[in-house]
Amino acid sequence: MRWLVEPLVAAGFRVIAVDHHGNNYVDGYEPEGFLFVWERPRDLTFVLDMLADEQPLGPVGAAGFSGGGYTVAALVGARLDPQRVAAALTGRAPLPPIPEFPGVLAALRQKVTEDVISAAVNAAGADVSDSRVRAAFQVAPGIGSLLTPQSLRAVPIPVEIRWGGADTIMTFGQNIRPYLENISSSSGRSAGPEVRHEDFFEPDPADPAMRSRVGADAAGFFREHLTDWTAQCGGTNGCLPQGC
Repeated sequence: MRWLVEPLVAAGFRVIAVDHHGNNYVDGYEPEGFLFVWERPRDLTFVLDMLADEQPLGPVGAAGFSGGGYTVAALVGARLDPQRVAAALTGRAPLPPIPEFPGVLAALRQKVTEDVISAAVNAAGADVSDSRVRAAFQVAPGIGSLLTPQSLRAVPIPVEIRWGGADTIMTFGQNIRPYLENISSSSGRSAGPEVRHEDFFEPDPADPAMRSRVGADAAGFFREHLTDWTAQCGGTNGCLPQGC
């Protein structure tokens, strides 16, 4: 994701990226790290709290790819529907594809009891927003179909979205449209009709220039929407936790 980080750094922002427990290449995979997605925004709030203890924060923006796209939406108020989450975790409804962990649901059931899953589902609809986040940039965001439309309609801050026109993992209808149609402050466009999900992270994408375009769009978006906040904070640029 350097193509996203580097333009933000060049624009003068501090950029903080996190390794979510159970869902990163450093520590390995755990089923909860992929399925208990409502824990991810809390990771970023924890990081912001730690940074705020070190020095005052400037205006904060959040950017994320794929599952990270959900994470940054949750930080600005998007909330999961526990009934839809329960249906996905019990197999009553199809689980969105997770190429990195194809047997994730079976692995979860082997690892924890049904009581643990039920307790987790009960917590899924909690408000995990962070009022310090003033703008959000989503790249091929996921989990849109599991969110409540009411919470998306209540998102009060600017949201910009990019997606791949040939993405078969985070499809437009199931994942992108709920954000775009329900968040009144959102706008977005396809990164290209032939762009696949993997083109955002594979070493040799079909269109390398696409990443540069999206990275530049992110930097321009945050410059536009965090500038006023920067002035109010005495010139301190924002810290942008990249939620993927």
